Amino acid sequence: MSDAPKVRVRFAPSPTGYLHIGGVRTALYCWLYAKQKGGDFILRIEDTDQERSTDEAVQVVLDAMQWLGLDWSEGPTVDGAPTLGGGDHGPYFQTQRKHLYAEYADKLIADGKAYRCYASKKEIHEARQAFEKEHGKGFKFQSPWRDRDASEGDPSAPHSIRFKAPKTGVTGWVDKVKGRIDVPNDTQQDFILMRSDGLPLYNFGCVVDDHAMGITLVVRGDDHVINTAPQILLYEALGATSPEFGHLPMVLGKNGKKLSKRNTEVAVAALDYRDLGYLPDAVLNYLARLGWSHGDQEIFTRDELIAKFDWEHVGSNASKYDLKKFLHVQSQHLRMLDEDTLATMVVPFLKARGLEVAADNATLRAALGPVKLRAATFIELADGLDYFFRDDVTYEEKAKKKFLKPELAGNLEKLAEIVESASAFDEETLERDVLAWTEPAELKMKFVAQPARVAMTGRTRSPGLYETMVLLGRDKTIARLRAAAEVAKQAEPA
Repeated sequence: MSDAPKVRVRFAPSPTGYLHIGGVRTALYCWLYAKQKGGDFILRIEDTDQERSTDEAVQVVLDAMQWLGLDWSEGPTVDGAPTLGGGDHGPYFQTQRKHLYAEYADKLIADGKAYRCYASKKEIHEARQAFEKEHGKGFKFQSPWRDRDASEGDPSAPHSIRFKAPKTGVTGWVDKVKGRIDVPNDTQQDFILMRSDGLPLYNFGCVVDDHAMGITLVVRGDDHVINTAPQILLYEALGATSPEFGHLPMVLGKNGKKLSKRNTEVAVAALDYRDLGYLPDAVLNYLARLGWSHGDQEIFTRDELIAKFDWEHVGSNASKYDLKKFLHVQSQHLRMLDEDTLATMVVPFLKARGLEVAADNATLRAALGPVKLRAATFIELADGLDYFFRDDVTYEEKAKKKFLKPELAGNLEKLAEIVESASAFDEETLERDVLAWTEPAELKMKFVAQPARVAMTGRTRSPGLYETMVLLGRDKTIARLRAAAEVAKQAEPA
């Protein structure tokens, strides 16, 4: 029987705006690992940036995590989801844990591992200016309070609490993603643990919370590599065992720059993908493969990801976001859905287009199969279904100009006559009757099918000619063919 501790991983976003898809990938890898190992996935809100943190942003995080299906074992509770949230290591907001940070800071001071620093911002600024004037870059503040007796200061006066960083030796770890990393201790400075307002800075808050919550593996972006050695030093100062660490490379845009709303044309907020008509499982599938490989397999169900994920195949180089690949993954997941699920999920997107269609509508059910083969997202699926539920057709300008021309008006009228007189209104009968007209006349089908497609749908892409007719129904098909013939007659000759 293994003596290894239970896997406990966490995702700790700052609620200062939207949940970035790069952060979602970090959360996903942690969630997959916890699920696979029967461990715990903790959601912790790091809201110490009080100027930027808002309740609305917290809700955005919770909504995004719920939409993605990344449920947490411990963390903030959610109204309407009684099994989500809570736990024995709360509260799960850093601003509600100030007493704990003070307790740990007092312990470090008592043990001679930290000290109260009463240096003012002005003193630190002047020290920096003097150093840079003589040496250039590389300033590390040397506090005059490091080696003073604690009794010389007044704890009621404004002060910060600084860590007594060791000046010799090396601090290192074996990173889950990047391998062995060693950092000389003489590169560290006496970094601040707590500000005068009682809130911790990032490194101290992380260590206190991760230690108190029993976190066994910390996974985050590789911009945090610089924070890991100071955190390990803090664990050592507290006499605690540090967790393992893994640092994920950034997700970059096609231009090689960090994904952000300012410099990319793709969506970077998790909930944007919900609004764009993506499926949660498709988003997770794509993000999982954006940095992790499993042979040639590209499409994974959620259960497959849980079963197959491993740290050994997480790459150490940055990955580039590829919208074309993302849409391919999304389209495959869309086609995996059964008819009931598809119909229910597309209804809100039809409603957004002004169409009130019930999920059990017979035409909707019949059209889903062929239309989904030409759609990637639910927005595209709704667009492909749109013309089935309109009284009138809106023609795409290019399609109208190319195919609704005077010389093709007669073909549309003849086709309407054939549809009207067909003995049965099914694909086989319609195709037989149309060929009985076009073949003896040596009329190429492109001069019939494409104008008819535009007449019935307003566009050049749709399910097959006869399939579209049957889905529209006889009366609507005839009416649209004859209306388009009149439009064609009034067009300017080619």
